[in-house]
Amino acid sequence: MADYDLEALSLSELKKMQKDVAKAISTFEHRQKAEARAKVEAVAREMGYSLAELVGTEMKTTRVPGPAKYRHPENPALTWSGRGRKPQWFVDALAAGTPAGDLEIR
Repeated sequence: MADYDLEALSLSELKKMQKDVAKAISTFEHRQKAEARAKVEAVAREMGYSLAELVGTEMKTTRVPGPAKYRHPENPALTWSGRGRKPQWFVDALAAGTPAGDLEIR
């Protein structure tokens, strides 16, 4: 390994060296992970499985939206479940003095 006299280097040279070291560390870690992944995939294949089957990455769950709780008084296609950010039509109706109970779906 090269022996550097860090005291003799300028600030720009030290910063460049710092970037080079960070990049070297990143690529080293990437290579190590790729090698580990290849070994684990090989073991899984030997046992008759894919890595995705063992880890469970193939199962993707989608979140189902909640049922509508509020409906726009003039446009029934606009609804809101009562979760998350309030839609503008709901905020406008409350500002106009309409109670939230009047907008509920019954």
